[in-house]
Amino acid sequence: MTGSEAPRTPSGLLVVDKDAGLTSHDVVARVRRLARTRRVGHAGTLDPMATGVLVVGIDRATRLLRWLTADSKTYEATMRLGQTTSTDDADGETVGLRGCSGLSDEALEAAIAPLRGDIWQIPSAVSAIKIGGRRAYALAREGVEVDIPARPVRVGRLDVVGVPREQTIAPEARPVPVTDVDLHVECSSGTYVRALARDIGSALGTGAHLTRLRRTEVGSFTLSDAETLAELTARVERGEALPLIGLDTAVRAMFPDLVLDEDEAIRFSHGQAPRRDPAALEALRGSAGEGPVGVLAPDGATVLGLARIEGPEGGAGALRTVLVF
Repeated sequence: MTGSEAPRTPSGLLVVDKDAGLTSHDVVARVRRLARTRRVGHAGTLDPMATGVLVVGIDRATRLLRWLTADSKTYEATMRLGQTTSTDDADGETVGLRGCSGLSDEALEAAIAPLRGDIWQIPSAVSAIKIGGRRAYALAREGVEVDIPARPVRVGRLDVVGVPREQTIAPEARPVPVTDVDLHVECSSGTYVRALARDIGSALGTGAHLTRLRRTEVGSFTLSDAETLAELTARVERGEALPLIGLDTAVRAMFPDLVLDEDEAIRFSHGQAPRRDPAALEALRGSAGEGPVGVLAPDGATVLGLARIEGPEGGAGALRTVLVF
């Protein structure tokens, strides 16, 4: 089933294993054609060089993306010590070639350790951060010196995987020793892994950039949920449906839930938040934290929308309706 015969795809989340060389916008454009709808968005930009998990929302599921964007991310990366680039990754031009050999485990750990936990990070100059209303990468390409302020991020894990590998490169017709290091990174939204590599290289005095970056998890969604665009295209060409994570399943996977009775469900459909006593609210807060709660119909499966707990912990709080599907 192809062309005008193909039905429009229902609402849901699609987990794409992004190929290198594509922008996140490229992926959205391709999914729009496959799903036959313009209402498509993504949660958390991946650089063109990067591969891996890009969660795409279709139709009503686009309303969930703001919370997915804020979720923690997990990456596998390879950092090259001894060579710096204009973009802090392999897509940039070489701007420094100090070399790196004979690196000890102790020296590497000493450079990495300060970057774990809650830190202030200066994003890469070539990034999507807006400065004065314009993207930093656009300013950088025009030769404008970009001054991006540091911002708080959390790096839950930043570990060396395997044994660092020494090799020799000759980008300027002269051999230079470099060291490649594989990393496992678990971090908060807004963390730039290539900036972590940049700062490790700076601490070691060698310089560094990323040669590989693969995102393996976004919140509860992993590579095991993902398919490449080629695989998704082949599905559609065979007349098969896209492997969507339905709206109900997605919300139950992302948030703790609150089941309403029949009367509450009717009122919620008109925007009226359910009421709960302080003890029930505190129990919900323990699961949801500052995030929303999935509001379910009496069947315990159908998602009606999202609500949030407002008010101080241990005080007089209340549920507020955030979103009604």
